[in-house]
Amino acid sequence: MSLTLPLVVVLGGAVWAVIRFLNIRIWVAVVIGLFGFYLANTFLAPVIDNTTRSGVEIVNHTQQK
Repeated sequence: MSLTLPLVVVLGGAVWAVIRFLNIRIWVAVVIGLFGFYLANTFLAPVIDNTTRSGVEIVNHTQQK
């Protein structure tokens, strides 16, 4: 059986869990999210994208074996 989840759903669940169980304030999560948007417009965006894609591919290939 194969299950496909978008990465944004997984990250959203992780953010929800951190806010809920580690008692992180909402404004801290908002600031971190805004930092991510600004980071996406820098020269590091392709590196982050490639690294994320490589990590997802590694996870996908290890589960198919």
